[in-house]
Amino acid sequence: MNVSVMQENLARGLGIVGRAVSSRATLPVLANVLLKTENAGLKLTATNLEIGINCWVPGKVTDEGEITVPAKLLADLVSSLPNQRIDLVFSPKDRSLKVTCGGSRSSIKGIEADEFPVVAAIGDSPATSVDSRALRDALAEVVFAAASDESRPILTGVLTRLAGDKMTLAAADNYRIAVRSLTLAKPVGTDMTIVVPARSYFELMRILPDSEAPIEITVTPNKSQVLFHVEGIDLVSRLIEGQFPNYEPVIPADHSSRAVVDREAFLASAKRASIFARDSANIVKVELGGEAGDGISITAHAADIGDAADALPASVEGQPTTIAFNARYLIDVLSNLGAEEAALELSGPLAPGVVKGVGRTDYVHVIMPVRTAS
Repeated sequence: MNVSVMQENLARGLGIVGRAVSSRATLPVLANVLLKTENAGLKLTATNLEIGINCWVPGKVTDEGEITVPAKLLADLVSSLPNQRIDLVFSPKDRSLKVTCGGSRSSIKGIEADEFPVVAAIGDSPATSVDSRALRDALAEVVFAAASDESRPILTGVLTRLAGDKMTLAAADNYRIAVRSLTLAKPVGTDMTIVVPARSYFELMRILPDSEAPIEITVTPNKSQVLFHVEGIDLVSRLIEGQFPNYEPVIPADHSSRAVVDREAFLASAKRASIFARDSANIVKVELGGEAGDGISITAHAADIGDAADALPASVEGQPTTIAFNARYLIDVLSNLGAEEAALELSGPLAPGVVKGVGRTDYVHVIMPVRTAS
C-alpha cells in the first residue's frame, strides 16, 4: 500500500472512526484501525463488534493494499503532524506502516488486515433517508431516556418505527418515557420497527453533520443490522432483538393541571434544588398554583443540610397540584428539550407527569412521580 493524504483529512477521519474503537478489546486487532485503499482514496474502518464505522479520506493511491495499526497511536501521531501531505506506505516485510510528513518519519507495527472483523456495507438500496440535522435534534431529545441497566437489554435501545413518511423514536427506562416523531425525506416502501442500541445513536449524533445533508438508512432483510450513511461516512450497528414494551398506554391522554414556564429558568431552578436534594434521595417537589400563586415553586429539603425553594412565573391552568420527581429526570428532559417554553401537565401527585415543548406536537416526555411521606 502506498497512498498520500492531507493531514487535516486523515486526522478528521481517524477522529470519526475512533468512536468505534474498542476501549476494552478482547482481541488485540479490535484496538486497531483498518486502512485500505479504495475508490482512489483511503478507507478507514473501526469496530467494537456492536458498531462499526467506515470513513473515506480523499487521497492519491500509488499502490493498493490494506493493514491495521493501533488506532490511538496513529491518531496521536497524525494530530501532532503539520497540515501537510502525509505519505503512508505499508511494508509487508516487517508488517509496519511507514508514515512520512515533511521531515518526520515514523514506523508503526501492524496486524494483518485479514484478522480484522468484517464491517461490510449493507448492499440493499436504502429504506429511506432523513435530514441529518433533524435526526440529530430528534435523537438528542430521546436517547438519554434509554436504560443503562443491562438487566433488560431491550430498554437499552431506542425503538425506531418507520411508517410511511414518518419516523418515530421512543426510549424508556422504569421511570420515564421519551417519544419523538419527525418527517422522512423519502417514504418507506414497507413499514418496519427496529430497536437500535442507544450507544449507537449516541455515536451517530456525534458524527452527523450540522446540515440538511440527507442521511440514508438501510436495514438488513433479517433485521439484524442497520446502516446509516452520510457524506462519506458509514455507521453500521447491530440491532437488539426482542419486544419493546407498549409505552403508549402509559402516556396520559389528559390532565387536570398545566403550567407553561420558561425552559431555561425551570432548568436552572431544578439544578439549584438538586444541590440540596442529593442527600434526600434526589427528590424535588414541584407545586403548580396553590401557595405558588399563579406560578410554579420548586423545593428540596435535606434534614441535615438545609433546604431550597425557587418561585417561577408561569401560566397555570387547572387545579393546584404538588408532585415529587427525581431531580435528575427533570433536569435531563429540560436540558435536551428543543423549545423556549416548557409545558408541564399533571393529573395529581401520584400520576405520571408530562413535559412538552410549547407549540410542538412532535414530542412528549413522561416522568414517573416519587411517592413521599408528605
